[in-house]
Amino acid sequence: MENEQKKLVNKGRFQGFIVTFGAMLLLGMIIAGLAGLFLLRYGGLDYSFVYGKPEDSLLDKDTERKIETLQAIVESNYLNDYSEEDLRNGLYKGLMEGLDDPYSVYYTKDEYKELAEDSGGVYEGIGAYLSQDPDTKVITVTRPIPDSPAEKAGILAGDVLVEVDGENIEGDDINVTVAKIRGKAGTKVKIGVKRKGRDGVIRFTIERASVESLTVDSKMLDDSIGYILISEFDDVTYPQFAKALNALRREEMTGLIIDLRDNPGGSVQACVDVADELLPEGLIVYTEEKDGDRDEYKSSGESFYDGPMVVLVNGNSASAAEILTGAIKDYDVATILGTTTFGKGIVQQVLPLGDGTGVKVTIANYYSPKGKNIHGVGIKPDEELEFDQEAYIEDGRDNQLDRAMEIIREQIK
Repeated sequence: MENEQKKLVNKGRFQGFIVTFGAMLLLGMIIAGLAGLFLLRYGGLDYSFVYGKPEDSLLDKDTERKIETLQAIVESNYLNDYSEEDLRNGLYKGLMEGLDDPYSVYYTKDEYKELAEDSGGVYEGIGAYLSQDPDTKVITVTRPIPDSPAEKAGILAGDVLVEVDGENIEGDDINVTVAKIRGKAGTKVKIGVKRKGRDGVIRFTIERASVESLTVDSKMLDDSIGYILISEFDDVTYPQFAKALNALRREEMTGLIIDLRDNPGGSVQACVDVADELLPEGLIVYTEEKDGDRDEYKSSGESFYDGPMVVLVNGNSASAAEILTGAIKDYDVATILGTTTFGKGIVQQVLPLGDGTGVKVTIANYYSPKGKNIHGVGIKPDEELEFDQEAYIEDGRDNQLDRAMEIIREQIK
């Protein structure tokens, strides 16, 4: 019996050593991550910028002991399988979640790769724009990309995403969900949605494909009124917008409608480039960081569109879409029509961590040309008009678009 007790004691010491050593290794990696060794690629070479250890490090002895204890509890008691990488990612994500800012996020390698593909405008997936409410975490289909696998399968704008491959994703971060939906072209994914007016979950099996993000759609309406829809702002948006605007100009449009409804934002630079086509010379937007540093983005006014213009917005028009709306409103070059915008007046920066992972951090407030910050408030339209969902379902009539055309006709007269 005494020998057995000694064995158990020695075994316990050995396990404690493993737990402690593993925790020390894990903490070392955390310190390295918090030290901020960010590799930026320029001209084919890597340049390292070290932020250094913070003045008040979170990793004091009490924190280290607690992490060791938690890891020991998991190793001894947790029922299901897990990986050390999952635990590390959880620590990094938890640090960012501690900021209580839904826009500051840690990205795993897969998530960071998906983020880069999103901004590039071409990816393999089902072809649907998604948005997530930062408070409820509900993920909604903003709209399927025309002629995409999602559209062909029957996914509709307004569908609430609840399942991916039979797994409930309610409450998950949108980037995690997107990573699950994405996949090699030709493979299949099962999507479950909830739809207004329908009971239960509607399920689709969709074959993934290579999809180009068509962020701009345009057409000529009656009375030669031009219409341009911008669904989001990314790397391909400005070239697509410029092409659409020039085509409408060649057709001698009498007025222009810019549709920013359900546009969640995206690249500030893409937004500024678009604004340069629509505004006179002057300030478009400026940002201010915590230390007071200010960056200004200006319009050259060289291609300023000075015809009748209406901008359509709603409660899902956010971020970069609000930068464009706010500048247009301040210059009073168009009528803003619809409902009050989302109210995201802060700027994020994405930083690579040098190992394939990355982090997005809120770094600044942004202000309209007249110095307005709309964070948490939104932009109130010049003319408020709710979208008539029933009329749209019954006969495809868009009452907000119809009113926008009326406004332009009135201005032409």
